[in-house]
Amino acid sequence: MNQRLVLRKSRFSDFLTRYNDLHKSGFEEWIFYPGMLFQDPCKWWGDGGVRRRPHEGLDFCFYRDKAGQYHSLDKKTMIPVMYAGKIVHIGDDFLGKSVYVAHDMCDNKGNKLYTIYGHTNPCHGIDIGKILNEGDPIAAIADTGKKRVKIPSHVHISMVWLPESFPYERLDWEKISDCRSVTLCNPLEFIDGKHKVEQ
Repeated sequence: MNQRLVLRKSRFSDFLTRYNDLHKSGFEEWIFYPGMLFQDPCKWWGDGGVRRRPHEGLDFCFYRDKAGQYHSLDKKTMIPVMYAGKIVHIGDDFLGKSVYVAHDMCDNKGNKLYTIYGHTNPCHGIDIGKILNEGDPIAAIADTGKKRVKIPSHVHISMVWLPESFPYERLDWEKISDCRSVTLCNPLEFIDGKHKVEQ
């Protein structure tokens, strides 16, 4: 499979809205602000400012209902996995834990597709080696209310191609940001569902 080939869209958005009953509030579309999107250089929380490095993923936090009202996800929000795969690592981060999932999808250079879910509280039974089907819930959004950094509750998703030989037990955010061995992807290109970018 060529890296430039667009994979089948994940039903991530469909699963996320269904598991969390977002349809009850008339879910219409995801809302993203500057700083939440892939490669954005700025922060979207607090007083803003510039990130240490461009955003390596996508932040899901806000959505709009059919009546035009805005809502946000909270710490009870269940997070589904984007594609079938296996959990290969769970690491601590500054807003909870990150869950790293390897998928049985490779490009023509021998790189394997991984998705990483940040700021999470993994579900009971979600451990390294666990085999997942597309859409299986893996975690809830971590509680950010008690943290020093006041960031609204959200899930961060990164998608990367990594060499199959890469020691995934060494994965962390520093390695993910190292473009010498990692090819970052824009998660929005892989996810189903309506969205709007607002200024």
